[in-house]
Amino acid sequence: MIRTSGEQRLSNYLLWQLAYSEFYFTDIPWPAFTKEELIKAVEEYNRRHRRFGGVEEAE
Repeated sequence: MIRTSGEQRLSNYLLWQLAYSEFYFTDIPWPAFTKEELIKAVEEYNRRHRRFGGVEEAE
């Protein structure tokens, strides 16, 4: 889920569908969100460590 304009809330938008989603927040307003901004969002997503619902054991 990409949320533009610096907002960090869902406003009851697709709550059930977004239960296990990854969120990306940006200060860029939607009309100015370009292909380059999308590439930055995907690169940020690729850097994240995801557990896919699993719990990691402490070492």
